Amino acid sequence: MYPLIRLAWHSLRARQMPTLPLGGTHVSHHYCMPWDLDPWWELNNGRTLTLYDLGRIPLATRTGLVGMLRRHRWGLTVAGVSMRYRKRITMFMRFEMRSRLIGMDDRFIYLDQSMWKDGTCLGQGLYRGAVIRKGGMVPTAELRAAMLDELGEDTAIPTLPDWVRAWIAAEAERPWPPESTLGAGS
Repeated sequence: MYPLIRLAWHSLRARQMPTLPLGGTHVSHHYCMPWDLDPWWELNNGRTLTLYDLGRIPLATRTGLVGMLRRHRWGLTVAGVSMRYRKRITMFMRFEMRSRLIGMDDRFIYLDQSMWKDGTCLGQGLYRGAVIRKGGMVPTAELRAAMLDELGEDTAIPTLPDWVRAWIAAEAERPWPPESTLGAGS
């Protein structure tokens, strides 16, 4: 089940926090609950992706993006993700989540999210997202113009780091649609 109550709580808290610039980092704190576990008693890898919503949506609230999206009747969607799982997160473990926008290209926005415990990174996700409306994706040039208009002239969009550009290039080489894995013996 989707953590709607947790999302509502984090979203309400985000509205009470100071605003962030577009490249600012939203820091939140979470617990791994029993319903977040896999059969090996650690945070389920799929649930990790869901819990990162609890950082991305408040980040969008604090930067003013959520209000702008609502006024334009636009939405947000995830268009790709690359995850690194490095340390176990176990039941009732408290961890810190850091979420930040790291830039845009001509089609997508990119976010970096990570989970931390006592100064050690437990895992990290690189997210490719899109702003959508009825009929498809909003080009980032239009998104940038709307952000400039609504969020102010001092809105600075971070430049994509080289490691993100390398990931984008690697993703461009990946075949789509994927090749069928069904063989003659299937």
